[in-house]
Amino acid sequence: METTHLDVLIVGAGLSGIGAAYHLQTKCPRRTYAILEGRERLGGTWDLFRYPGIRSDSDMYTLGYSFRPWTNAKAIADGPSILAYVRETAEAYGIEKKIRYQHRVTRASWSTAEARWTVDVLDGASGETVRFSCSFLFACAGYYDYDEGYTPDIAGRERFTGRVVHPQKWTPDIDYEGKQVVVIGSGATAMTLVPELSKKAAHVTMLQRSPTYIMSAPESDKIANWLRARLPSKAAYAITRWKNVTLGMAFYQYCRRFPAGAKKLLVGQVKKALRGSAEDAHFTPTYNPWDQRLCLVPDGDLFKSMRDGHVSVVTDQIESFTETGLRLKSGQDLPADLVVTATGLKLKFLGGVTLEVDGKAIEPSKTMTYKGIMCSGVPNLAFAIGYTNASWTLKCDLTSEYVCRLLNYMVARGYSQCCPRRDAQVKEEPLLDFTSGYVQRSIAELPRQGSVTPWKLHQNYALDRVLLRHAPLEDRVLQFS
Repeated sequence: METTHLDVLIVGAGLSGIGAAYHLQTKCPRRTYAILEGRERLGGTWDLFRYPGIRSDSDMYTLGYSFRPWTNAKAIADGPSILAYVRETAEAYGIEKKIRYQHRVTRASWSTAEARWTVDVLDGASGETVRFSCSFLFACAGYYDYDEGYTPDIAGRERFTGRVVHPQKWTPDIDYEGKQVVVIGSGATAMTLVPELSKKAAHVTMLQRSPTYIMSAPESDKIANWLRARLPSKAAYAITRWKNVTLGMAFYQYCRRFPAGAKKLLVGQVKKALRGSAEDAHFTPTYNPWDQRLCLVPDGDLFKSMRDGHVSVVTDQIESFTETGLRLKSGQDLPADLVVTATGLKLKFLGGVTLEVDGKAIEPSKTMTYKGIMCSGVPNLAFAIGYTNASWTLKCDLTSEYVCRLLNYMVARGYSQCCPRRDAQVKEEPLLDFTSGYVQRSIAELPRQGSVTPWKLHQNYALDRVLLRHAPLEDRVLQFS
């Protein structure tokens, strides 16, 4: 089988993959690279999800790239606008011509003797396996399964005469106008779907097993728009970005250090938005803020829909489907023409790529993450995974900068390989300290983190800027040869 060799292979042409390509071609201009994308189009999450109202759940001044200002007036942007931003970035920097579409990576095998990865790729156009090799593999495929989301088994589904759909599989033919709609879930997807569906549906019920913390924020950032009208675009963007990063970090620290006060603040905001109605009982979680990710609703759109009578919230558990809807364990029946299972994602590390090192299969769960970027015992491989407590791209930008710094360092000193070697004395901890269902269902399959730096996943942008931009590359852990 003929093999195509490149210096770097990037897996995934979504938000992080396009960003990685920009950093690579800017900071390592002599490196050859290609992006392998399993789907037919770029954009990743923002092209995959097509459900009504899809939007960012963090502001675009931090979700946007560090190198390309977000100039739209909306800080909380809709999916099509974000997709256009990613596409325009790829076109502006000539990145799109580096993408090999319908190229799904299935297996990657490292050879220490040859100091390279051999990568097997399923070509979706021909149905055949093609082969690439590279000196460095950079996985930018996110951490969830693009093929299917998570839907729990609910008894009696075959009896239901309406339609059941997961948001990840939303198609244009789904009719909800004038219909009774039940959305199962209380996460970011449900919070997005419910107010949007209510614009056309007869009524929308958000059915949740337990409440979620919700924070309302303006759809537009007045300070950002004021700055953009008076300063050069890059300067206005940089100031707004740091403003939002600082406020986000401060609020997160407040929530973790003073959970009772944060809970009172968040629940109080909801009570004020609902104007003291009995519905506020559905928005008082039993856990502390940031034990799970906070949900953001722009301009309180969910609460407005509730005040107008278009949306109701029910906190209960499902007993079974009926012919005409759902029966709850409390005995209540919810009528439905359409049931939307906004019940979460399935996690899939490295896009499900099978790894081997010198013929030995690598189980991700047996490895430990180094600086949240590499895996112990796996040479010349990095992955881009964003923050759980801040915008995804903040960490991915830093990761790409670190990878470029590492590649240039290796060339300058004649190294062909680098590999984090695990310290047996470091205590293991779960990779993500989150109680969310989608994390807990898959946490055992993910790599571990350690209790101390550089094995610790700090989830702290300011600290990561120091560690990834300025800390020495050679340490007692990362070994070069």
